[in-house]
Amino acid sequence: MTEEKETNMGQQLVAKYLPYWPLLVLFMLLAFAAAYTYLHFATPIYEASATIIIKDERRGAGSEDSKILESLDLIASKKTIENEIEVLQSRALMEKVVKVLRLYASYSKEGKVKAGDAYILSPLVIEALNPDSIIGVEKVEFSYDKASQTVLLNNKDKYPVNQFVSTAYGTLKFLPNKYHFAAFNQGEKKFFFSLDEPQNVAAGLTRGLKISPNKQSAIVELSYKDPIPQRAVDILNQLIITYDQVSISEKNSLARNTLAFVNEQLRGVTIELDSIEKRIQQYKSGSGAVDIGTQGGFYLKSVSENDQKLGDINMQLSMLNQVEKFVGERQSGEMLAPSTLGVSDPSLSNLITQLQTTQLEYDKLKKTVGENNPKLKALESQMATLRPSIVDNIKNQKQSLVASRQSLSSTNSGYNAMLSSVPKKEKQLLEISREHMTKANQYQTLLQKQQEIEMSLASVISNSRVVDKALAGKVPVSPKKSMIYLMAIIAAIGAFAGIIILKDTITGKIKFRNEIEKMTSIPIIGEIAYEKTQNPLVIEKGTRSFVAEEFRKLRVSLSFLGIDSSHKKILLTSSISGEGKSFIAANLAVSLSLTGKKVILVDLDLNQPTLSKILNVHYEYGATEFLTGEKDAYEVVNKLSTHDNLYFISAGNLPENPTELLAGGKVEQLIEYLESNYDMVVIDTSPSALVTDAFILSKLCDATLYVIRHNYTPKMLIKRIDENNQINPIKNPAIIFNGLKTRGVFKKGGYGYGYNYVYGNKEYGYGSKNRKQKKSA
Repeated sequence: MTEEKETNMGQQLVAKYLPYWPLLVLFMLLAFAAAYTYLHFATPIYEASATIIIKDERRGAGSEDSKILESLDLIASKKTIENEIEVLQSRALMEKVVKVLRLYASYSKEGKVKAGDAYILSPLVIEALNPDSIIGVEKVEFSYDKASQTVLLNNKDKYPVNQFVSTAYGTLKFLPNKYHFAAFNQGEKKFFFSLDEPQNVAAGLTRGLKISPNKQSAIVELSYKDPIPQRAVDILNQLIITYDQVSISEKNSLARNTLAFVNEQLRGVTIELDSIEKRIQQYKSGSGAVDIGTQGGFYLKSVSENDQKLGDINMQLSMLNQVEKFVGERQSGEMLAPSTLGVSDPSLSNLITQLQTTQLEYDKLKKTVGENNPKLKALESQMATLRPSIVDNIKNQKQSLVASRQSLSSTNSGYNAMLSSVPKKEKQLLEISREHMTKANQYQTLLQKQQEIEMSLASVISNSRVVDKALAGKVPVSPKKSMIYLMAIIAAIGAFAGIIILKDTITGKIKFRNEIEKMTSIPIIGEIAYEKTQNPLVIEKGTRSFVAEEFRKLRVSLSFLGIDSSHKKILLTSSISGEGKSFIAANLAVSLSLTGKKVILVDLDLNQPTLSKILNVHYEYGATEFLTGEKDAYEVVNKLSTHDNLYFISAGNLPENPTELLAGGKVEQLIEYLESNYDMVVIDTSPSALVTDAFILSKLCDATLYVIRHNYTPKMLIKRIDENNQINPIKNPAIIFNGLKTRGVFKKGGYGYGYNYVYGNKEYGYGSKNRKQKKSA
């Protein structure tokens, strides 16, 4: 069943669209012409790509040599690929690229159809003294005189090259374009330049940048699309350089900040150490030479070790106080986080690094977006979460350090008890020596840290390493010819189908057999093709035309309705006038008479009778005269001389009240008379949607043929057939689909609207001039 439905659907689609194949061919040609024109004038887009390795704390990256250098880089903060990709895609970084490459100035060359990009062809490039003060300007014409080394703007203002000059567009410097080569013949083409604010240019460039990380390694691929391949290469290479410079600059800032803190501590310890040494010298010179005994030496050694530990704790507490002050007061400005040197907890360093990175990104983004930007709000929320975490971490560490300091102080109290057994002079010297050793140890520790930081500052390396420099492909990535032509084909087919669907839908008329089958349950027993002819009687003795064959098929199909020698009364009606019910009635009666049966055709359309005109006869008396009682039945029956076995009752003189006349009871007598005297009775009556005559007569007949005309009968009337049939049922109904025309641009061939028209030439081989006519029954 499914395969049958699919087959029927396929046949319907073929019948619906294939007749219009010349229109599809026309649309295809137009679509291909449009695609070719677009490809000819469209600007090709090229893609450049580069590959770098970013050092990620979670992934291994770098050679052994680089790892040795990293071991000297004590200030390096932890990096993740995800964070670094955000930095690479930031507007702030791209804005630096714009300023370095002078991309705030764009160049174009006059063309036949449209202006072309002159990034390489322009003889000059423009550098602004202060790019941030640029005011946007479009299409300023310029020309370059190489002999005089001058540039002419708008054919009136002349300026020298290679130096900053004041122009109407700001303080600018005109420089020779390194990509331009003099041998290129520019002809008479005009050059133009435009200026735009760097942040606007950066925003546009950022949208074209694509960064793809490798999930299995620390490799990151950067790609950029641009109409000029060299510009795409320049942007990627400069982006990598600028990213390295910013990364190194941030590391240097952190190292310098830490070094400043250590140097400040060293200066204080140096002053205190000098003071203590002077006190020792003064004490020895004033009290005479005093040597420290064995017990004093043990005390001094023990206390010295203890004091060194206390010094380390105090330095860590000082560091933590600096960090706590930074976290509490830090709002905006340059990011210079205090060092966590000496602090053993790695989680604090990570938290400080995260806060520093987030704050830097926040400051960069704040320069280019509004305060309510979602990404800016997200960074604010992230910083608001990090700060309490850092404060809690510092608080816990300080509590631990204070407890350790108290423990060491208690130990020192025990050592101080030893001083009671030491001579007084030695005791005083021990106290001074103890203080000297404590400061000396602090000095050595700070000096070591100073050297380490200076080494780190000297050995700062980038977070990334270039694997492949930027390289642009030679083949454009856009527009893609295959895709454009495919879209053209789809557009052509869509337009073709849309026009046909619109054409079939907008009229609201019945066009296809399947439309009738969907709207009503009444079966279709016949299809009659439209044939333009002067004679409405298309079936005659010996006729072998296509339409005649369709009436013969209809004649055979009557058996489906139970029409036989005992059920011989056939009624024909339609929805509205003009659907061809009288045409069908006349030709069906002729077809039945050709079988040798005695057939009578009755015109009971007492509103607008047309059978007399079709048969080309005129009789004075007809059905009206019988119904009014003026004539008997046999008096209104007429034998047609043109057709054997065919009789006719005309409508007669039209009455004023036809419906009442039919409902008066006399029509039953007429039909009984005809049934008893003729082999077949064919009755034509008025349209059922206009008057009720058909419903009155249908009860008296054995079958009712309902005529629907192609591209004429409104769909809404077909939808009402089943509804009306429930209220006023018509007896044994069947539908005849009349007036089918061929579809398509060429109104010949066999693609139509019903079933019969799908199979080939309308003639089926009949009616050929070279074929001998055969008689048919």
